Amino acid sequence: MGPLSGPVELWIQDADDMRLALPHDVDAGTLRKVLLSNGAAVTVKGARSVSLRHPLELPLPLNRSNVNKGRPTASALLKIAEALRLAAHTSDQPLLSLRIVGPSSLTSSTSASPNNKLKLKRLSPGLVELSSRTANNLSPEQTLWPLTSLNGSDSKLQGFEELLTSVLGKKGSQKGNFKLMKVKVSAHTYVKMRFSVEKQLPEGEVNFDLSQFPSWKTKPEKVAAHFEVLARLEEGGKVVPERIQEVHPFQVADSVMQSVDSGRFMYPPQNYFTL
Repeated sequence: MGPLSGPVELWIQDADDMRLALPHDVDAGTLRKVLLSNGAAVTVKGARSVSLRHPLELPLPLNRSNVNKGRPTASALLKIAEALRLAAHTSDQPLLSLRIVGPSSLTSSTSASPNNKLKLKRLSPGLVELSSRTANNLSPEQTLWPLTSLNGSDSKLQGFEELLTSVLGKKGSQKGNFKLMKVKVSAHTYVKMRFSVEKQLPEGEVNFDLSQFPSWKTKPEKVAAHFEVLARLEEGGKVVPERIQEVHPFQVADSVMQSVDSGRFMYPPQNYFTL
């Protein structure tokens, strides 16, 4: 997943061998909780899922300008994210708490600040705090906190804003707040495979219209169907099919000589020396 910027609380699950690089590798033992202070940003790799640990209260109204410097933008979401970031910065307790399952590494984000190195502070066994040595230069008009890789011009973000606006309806334009109760993002590995099924036709059995076959054409002795399966790969090597559909891997076409098609046949003489 993309870089996460603080202040945010990360609860780590099923990650006994997780690598921690700030940017150099640091031995912090088995981590269960990581506190990102304001300005600190890390990139999480290999996570199976990321979820919200407790409901999050978001401010209203949705102030939509839709255009920033002549380009479409998800301005309402950016303003909500900035309001949350400011509230988290002034709050005594972490406002945003995420559960991350099975990450393989946590590394300091070079995209947020290329020359930034993070400081590590051990608070207790399994609990560390990461803070930035330099000020955070990210503009709230450019990125969506805490996901610094997303900006307002992202088409998916704009689509989500349209969906949120339609769900909230008139309430979205009124001052107040609404709660985000549950969010979970999971990573899955999918495989796509093809297979074919053939059936030998017994003599005399016909299950399709033979009128489409010209008299000179050999009648089929078997029928075949081709399928494509999209399956999800789960733990333990279990494959769960999610979609199966019939496909046509090639187009059947008949080729007929022009002389045969027009009925003009030419029979050569038996003796080539015959005039």
